[in-house]
Amino acid sequence: MVEFEVKYRDLLGRIGRLKTKRGYLETPLLFPVINPLSQVVTPREMFEKFGCQAVITNAYIIKRHLAREVTEKGVHALLEFEGVVMTDSGAYQILQYGKIETSPEEIVKFQEELDTDIATILDVPTGWKVSRKHAEYTVNETIRRAKKLAKTKTREDILWVGPVQGGEYLDLIEKAAFEMSNLPFDIHALGSPTQVMEQYRFDVLVDMIMTAKMNLPPERPIHLFGAGHPLMFALAIALGCDFFDSAAYALYAKKDRYMTEYGTMRLSEMKYFPCTCPVCVQRTPSEVQDELAADRARILAIHNLYVCMAEINRVKQAIIDGRLWEYIRRKAQSHPAVFQALKRLKKYEDFFEVHTPLTKKSGLFFFDFVDLIRPEVVRHRKRLEQGYSAPKNAEILVLFPQTTEKPFHKSKKFREIMKNLRKDIPKKFKKMHFCFYAAPFGIIPIELDESYPLSQYEIALPLDMETKLYVAEQVAKYVERSNYKKIVLLESREIWDKTITKACRKSCKKKGIDLKVLGSDRWKTFQKWAKELEKN
Repeated sequence: MVEFEVKYRDLLGRIGRLKTKRGYLETPLLFPVINPLSQVVTPREMFEKFGCQAVITNAYIIKRHLAREVTEKGVHALLEFEGVVMTDSGAYQILQYGKIETSPEEIVKFQEELDTDIATILDVPTGWKVSRKHAEYTVNETIRRAKKLAKTKTREDILWVGPVQGGEYLDLIEKAAFEMSNLPFDIHALGSPTQVMEQYRFDVLVDMIMTAKMNLPPERPIHLFGAGHPLMFALAIALGCDFFDSAAYALYAKKDRYMTEYGTMRLSEMKYFPCTCPVCVQRTPSEVQDELAADRARILAIHNLYVCMAEINRVKQAIIDGRLWEYIRRKAQSHPAVFQALKRLKKYEDFFEVHTPLTKKSGLFFFDFVDLIRPEVVRHRKRLEQGYSAPKNAEILVLFPQTTEKPFHKSKKFREIMKNLRKDIPKKFKKMHFCFYAAPFGIIPIELDESYPLSQYEIALPLDMETKLYVAEQVAKYVERSNYKKIVLLESREIWDKTITKACRKSCKKKGIDLKVLGSDRWKTFQKWAKELEKN
């Protein structure tokens, strides 16, 4: 059994510790890709200057070009790297060239000879925009090879990665994940995402990751192959990915591309460096442009690595703070395709709700209708629908608008109203049930008003129409589920226009419930109505 301990969670993101034969790795983790034949930044530098815990290199390339040298001293000595080494099997070369000159059994044994810490079977990558027949072949052949691993391997101290293929065919990803979950792998990896990301189909990537995640064992880490740009780290981690590998830091640098946490810039178009890493504080863009091509590539590669490592740390801190949703919201504003991917999460809102922590150490921020799909809103809606019922003696529902103070029932105006009601209409008061209608949660019964996060949040005003309509819908559904005899609605047109009133009228008419709508100067009007009610 893989030893993977989760320390912190938020959304599906997690900070964990994975045990390898060379020590523990903390996730989420980026594996910089090391080309054993050409190193822009050496593994030793990565370990000593960047604090890299692990790197990934290609076992097939080593086998073809450095086999004799590496089998004598091992992959760690070859790379001069003291941390954890993960090896890929050559599947990327299959994707690029169609075939490679080795067998699945040979590459398994060779990775054992390398004394690698994390090894990958030789899977068959699906790729992008391929026929279903070819996709089925890649899935079935990868599963067939995966089942043979137990008979081929001879060591138990190496962690093995079981790739999940299927490409854009989600039913094939589901099949592959299910089959792989029943095999004794320590880590799983989602294959073939690179071409999807190159096409900016991040919404498709969400479907691919979530389909795999929902069908793989939660105790096993998930690696996202080829996801090397910091723009995508936060979203992928929020979807449950624990590992990434990146050659982009070097490939972009060779093309004079400068990474930022929100995108990529061309060196030739830059006048200032928007970064304070050791590379950027010592040079200007024009000075870097004047360097020789090889030196320029190295300078940019070092910067790109700093950006990637810093982004992973920012996401980790967001997980600890319970603000991963807010963080991916900010990232989503950097590109329309990422924003579209964020909205795609609505498809999986129930899964997110189940796996998101119940409480956090900080309050929540809501900005607009996109936040209606965040787990806390979904959880409140489901609890009201599935597990809540009003007090048995409640005959009159009184709907108050949200107040500027939280919790709502402790606001000065509401406490004053309640005090007067207890005094003036003691009989009817006992039959009243007080609820608030508030964005983004909808209906908040007074007895739940202080529960997290119903009074621990901030929301931007004025509200967008989508949020108003959502809250109105929740009010309407609550009324239709209820058994009240009367409903009193205190309007708040300055925030809600007539959206709540219209929804209430429609539901009350459907249920045959008497509705009283109190408009201008609602607090005094309500008290006057209450006194009249007591007399009747």
